Order: sequence, then C-alpha cells, then structure tokens
Amino acid sequence: MLELGVLLVLAFGAVAAGVVWLARFLGRALAAFKTETVAQLIERNADVDRRLEAMTATMDRRLESTAQTTTQVERQLGKLGQANAEILARANELKKLEQALRPPKARGGFGELLLGNLLRDRLPADAYELQYGFSTGERVDAVIKVERLVPIDAKFPLDNFERLVEAETDDERALHDKAFARDLKNHVDSIAEKYIRPDEGTYDFALMYLPSESVYYELVCGKTGALLQYAHEKRIFPVSPTTFTSQLQVIVLGLKGMQIEQRAHEVMAYVAQLEQDFGRFHDDFDLVGKHLGHAQSKYSEAERRLDRFETKLERAAESELPEPAAPVELAELPRADAA
Repeated sequence: MLELGVLLVLAFGAVAAGVVWLARFLGRALAAFKTETVAQLIERNADVDRRLEAMTATMDRRLESTAQTTTQVERQLGKLGQANAEILARANELKKLEQALRPPKARGGFGELLLGNLLRDRLPADAYELQYGFSTGERVDAVIKVERLVPIDAKFPLDNFERLVEAETDDERALHDKAFARDLKNHVDSIAEKYIRPDEGTYDFALMYLPSESVYYELVCGKTGALLQYAHEKRIFPVSPTTFTSQLQVIVLGLKGMQIEQRAHEVMAYVAQLEQDFGRFHDDFDLVGKHLGHAQSKYSEAERRLDRFETKLERAAESELPEPAAPVELAELPRADAA
C-alpha cells in the first residue's frame, strides 16, 4: 500500500509538473501567437488603410469628374434650354410670318422682296432692273439685261398647296391638286401674256420665280409632269431660290464674258485706229523722205557746181590778168537824143 501511495504521489507530482510545464508552454505559445497576431493585425490594418486611402482617392477623383461632368451637363442643358427658347421664338416668328403672308397680296410682295434681294446679291447693279414697265402699262417684277431682257415675275401660290399637303384622303388630295394646278396655269398664262414682248426687247421666254422650294418641287416633280410641260409650252420656265441662284451664277459668267468680248472689240477698234494713224504717218514719212531725197540731190548738184566754180576761180587766179582797156571819155559816148 505504501508503495502504491508513493507511486500515486509521484504520479501526481509528475502530472502537476506536466501541468505546470504545459501551462508555461501554453503561456509562451499564447504570448508568441498574440505577438504574431498583433503584428499581422497591424500589417493588415496598414494594408486596409492603404487600400482605403487608394479607394478614397479614386472615389474623390471619380466624384470630381462626376461633378465636372454634371456641371458640363447642366451647362449643356442650359444651352439646350436657351436653344429651345430661341427655336420657340423663331417658331412664333414663323407663325406670325405665316399669318402675315396669308393674304395673296402680302405673299406677292414678300416674293418680290426675296427676288430683289437675290438679284441684288448676285448681279451687278446695271445688269437688272426691278419693276420694269412696258408700253402697255404692265410692270414685271424684274428683268435681267443680257443683250435682250429676261422678264422675271414672282408668284407664291400657297393656299391650295397647303391644302394639298394637309389633305388626309385621296379625294381631298385630288381636289386640292386640281385647284393647285389651276392656280399655276393661271400664273403661267398671265406671265406669258403680259411680259413676253420681243418687240420691246425681251426674249421669247420668261421666268416664274417661286420663293418656296416645296411649291417648286410639286410643280416640277408632279405625278404626271403636265404642269411643267404646260409651262414650257408657254415659254415659261419656273425657278426656285436654289435653281435660280445657280442660273444667276451662269448669267454672271456670261456677263463677264460679254464684258471681255466688248473690251476685245474696243481694243480691236483702237488697234484699227492705230493702224490708220500709222498708215497716215507712213505716207507722211514717205513724203518727207521724197522731199529729203530731192533736197539731197539738189544739194549734191549745188556742191558739184560749187566745185566747178571754185576750180574756175583757181584757174583764173593762176593765169595772167589782161591789160586794162583805155578809159572811155564821156564825151565819146553817144548821147541818147542822138540815137
């Protein structure tokens, strides 16, 4: 029993010593683990701080860029709003203009104004004339002076054209199409009758100026082409602002060519005058040459006579002089009454 007790005491002491050692080991291990964990935590915190700082800087840049973009968008929206306001103002002005152009007389005056501005911008002042009058008392809106006169009359058939465009059914469209064609034919007939006057210096054709491109397109590109053919048969040629501008460019080139040709004729006339003057000068020069030649021959002949006379004088000087004759008394001379 004693030995068992001793063994138990020794065993308990060993266990206690093991427990103490284990406790110390665990304490040191925990302390080392704590130290390592704290270091790792510090490193992780530093890494997280760096990442947070980078993310913060990135977010700041993005927020700044977003703010700038927002400012630009707001500025663009402001400009857009201003542009919309201007568009609305222009639309209101166009509405007012459309209302003002409702009366046919007002549309006619507006077309004449546009025609005058176009001619004024493209042609020299002496190449056209506005409100040109004929002997019949009729006045055409404008004429272009190209050797002869090109009459131009502005027409603005808008009412039936708008009805044609706004028609919703085929029947309405056909009805307004006939009315529009009737308006244009009346204008064509009027221009052909009033302003094509070759006996007063015009060409055998005239231009009908349509200020609206859409009206011109409907006339030229109609379904059947009958309107354009009818106008051409009447020697009336429709023009729009775009087509008339290109034609005026050609007319300007033609006017410049005519000026060059006229200048060439003037130069040729001047050269012909110079040729005549040179011919007269040549005749006078020949006459002077003849006179000079005659004078030269006379001079040579006189020079030869002078030489002969000089020779005679020299011979006379070298020969002996004859004795002088006896003086004649006056008493010996016969008297006049004795004769």
